[in-house]
Amino acid sequence: MVDATVGHGGHSFLFGQHLGLGGTLVGLDCDSRSLERARIRLAGLACKVILVKSNFSEIAEVLGSLGRGPIDVLLADLGFCSGQLLDADLGLSFREDMPLDMRIDKSLTTTAADIVNTTDEKSLADLIYRFGQDRASRRIARFIVKRRQRERITTTRQLAEVVCGALSRPKGKRKPRKHPATRTFQALRIAVNHELDNLERLLAAAPVLLGTDGIVAVISFHSLEDGTVKRDFKKRAAEGVYRLRTKKPIVPSAAEIAENHRARSAKLRIAQKN
Repeated sequence: MVDATVGHGGHSFLFGQHLGLGGTLVGLDCDSRSLERARIRLAGLACKVILVKSNFSEIAEVLGSLGRGPIDVLLADLGFCSGQLLDADLGLSFREDMPLDMRIDKSLTTTAADIVNTTDEKSLADLIYRFGQDRASRRIARFIVKRRQRERITTTRQLAEVVCGALSRPKGKRKPRKHPATRTFQALRIAVNHELDNLERLLAAAPVLLGTDGIVAVISFHSLEDGTVKRDFKKRAAEGVYRLRTKKPIVPSAAEIAENHRARSAKLRIAQKN
């Protein structure tokens, strides 16, 4: 079993309990601190555990270097754990004041601050619209450029203030369900970490790496991710490579959302190799 986004080891621990002595669990993550937490959590499992610092886009290279055969189960949870959102070094949260970084993999060279402070207004608006799907992208980009002319934007709080100013509500208008900066932060995080490109590489590698009847399962948290997974699974099913195990995505129940509010937008799609 391969957990392409092992994080702190939650999913891997549950799967690992079923693998037993003869099973092998390979976990990938590009966040070194997450890998260390996963190593501690998975230490008591009976199966063989191999943890590798790598982006899941490099799954074929990783498994090749390990000499591991066909995969029986491939899981990718595209969300972030609460610990990462609160990690000041990552700079992912608009609710806390953090350096505007957003690099999950610190070997990447471009930070969110670099993009915000150097990208021209039109390209910045296009980025926010493409990856954040925010219809106010041009207004947000205009406010960002105006602010950075006065001072460099270096923290998450600064950026959140700018976006909130751009999207300020008229008096009496109902408060939005999402924080106004949500879409802009999402767009920058996707751009910094090349998330959609990496997802496409993972999906392209999956049918080659899976054994017959092997399962690929992906949990996504926004429509750009889910749409990418949906199109890939549907295309490969039409080609006879996969059979769909979920005609529609599995979504969390009301009880699960009440217990874990961040799960509200999760969608799970599953395919099986023919």
